[in-house]
Amino acid sequence: MLKKILYPTDFSDVAEKALEYVEALKEAGAKEVVVLHVFDSRTLDYLNRYVSTYADGMKITEENKKSTVKLMQEIEQRLEKRGFVATSRLAEGVPAFEIMKVAEEEKVSVVVIGSHGMSNVKEMLLGSVSETVIRKSKMPVVVVKR
Repeated sequence: MLKKILYPTDFSDVAEKALEYVEALKEAGAKEVVVLHVFDSRTLDYLNRYVSTYADGMKITEENKKSTVKLMQEIEQRLEKRGFVATSRLAEGVPAFEIMKVAEEEKVSVVVIGSHGMSNVKEMLLGSVSETVIRKSKMPVVVVKR
């Protein structure tokens, strides 16, 4: 039975479709959702390396984190209105591996993820994050396509 869902999001259109799927799983008995956003450490490293000053890079990073927390709170509230117990987690690292790590830590029943994120290339059949999660995950993964 699906009791606890991990919903990784990058706030893309495909992630929104995955959220709609998560909401539909309430009818299948799902009770709890962990909303996860992973700041890609490779992007953060690039930002800190190439922004004119370290302080400017940190300011951008902090502003990004604040807006991300706000978006995650909105998702939590949306899920709670549907009757879920919702929590949020922020992580930093390589997204696919952080998703799998959180899935194990939270002991989720299933991971529901969008097929492509914001950085997709249209010709690719599957996004690199979702592909890695599918291949390496120890628990079921539902991939929601565009």
